Amino acid sequence: MDIGIVLQTTPPASRVVDLARKADMYGFSHVWTFDSHILWEEPFVIYSQILAQTRNLVVGPMVTNPATRDWTVTASLFATLNEMYGNRTVCGIGRGDSAVRVTNGKPTTLATLRESIHVIRELANGRGVEYNGSTIRFPWAAKSKCEVWVAAYGPKALQLAGEVGDGFILQLADIDVAAWTIDAVRKAARDAGRDPKSVKICVAAPAYVGDDLAHMREQCRWFGGMVGNHVADIVSRYGETGAVPKALTDYIKGREGYDYNQHGQSGNTHTAFVPDSIVDRFCILGNVDEQIKRLKALKDLGVDQFSIYLQHDGKEQTLEAYGERILPAIAELAQAKQ
Repeated sequence: MDIGIVLQTTPPASRVVDLARKADMYGFSHVWTFDSHILWEEPFVIYSQILAQTRNLVVGPMVTNPATRDWTVTASLFATLNEMYGNRTVCGIGRGDSAVRVTNGKPTTLATLRESIHVIRELANGRGVEYNGSTIRFPWAAKSKCEVWVAAYGPKALQLAGEVGDGFILQLADIDVAAWTIDAVRKAARDAGRDPKSVKICVAAPAYVGDDLAHMREQCRWFGGMVGNHVADIVSRYGETGAVPKALTDYIKGREGYDYNQHGQSGNTHTAFVPDSIVDRFCILGNVDEQIKRLKALKDLGVDQFSIYLQHDGKEQTLEAYGERILPAIAELAQAKQ
């Protein structure tokens, strides 16, 4: 199992780059960032600096969307970074959340998301694609390689991820919800004639290595609020019909609103509705042994990568604990004699 991190591009950008350098030194595989150009700094500019100052990291957004960037520009950004630094990018994409809502927009339709995935992937991999009535390609990007991983929660989005995604991103670490979503993605891939195991699985959630559970919960409660935005959309679409697990839907009944000015921030004042039980299930909180136990459970479900949202006050200690103790333990699991 690969281990990555997810960062906000909060200024100064040099701090983001510094955290990425440390992740590379410790052996993390990926550095993802939020992509919300009004709330935080432009990530693609920062990717260039991260790639220039690291050796092995793969970088990409968790997640971009089809609404706020022209698809051909998005593809060109990835292909350019690949030409400069050697195919070390991945495109995480979804329907859109903070980047579109802050400008009073709405998430795109799944049909638009599907079309954008095709255009971005073909162009970013040096292939021609039909776009606005013309066949276009980047003549300079023949060697570029970039996978497109789809973020999803609801049944139809999970189906889309399985049908067309190179990877699937689940933004929470609950074992039961992970099992349900992974099964749905794999079924969709199988029904589409694909090898289900060809779709990489990434689970992303806050992890905090420490002993003060009450403090860690408060530092990570924001995540339940962020997930709640997506769950609210799902409930409005499907209702409480059983199409979505109650583990996802029940906790948002006390949700009254959300302030995107506090998006992804510990201490978010609009997340009091998130109970401790959800924080514990959605995040990975506790000592090294507790972290390894949950990661092993995710690995047993077929998760290929776990990425840590580092939006809390224990960034350094969590990075160090993962780098020094948890990554080696995960590597040992992979190397154990079968």
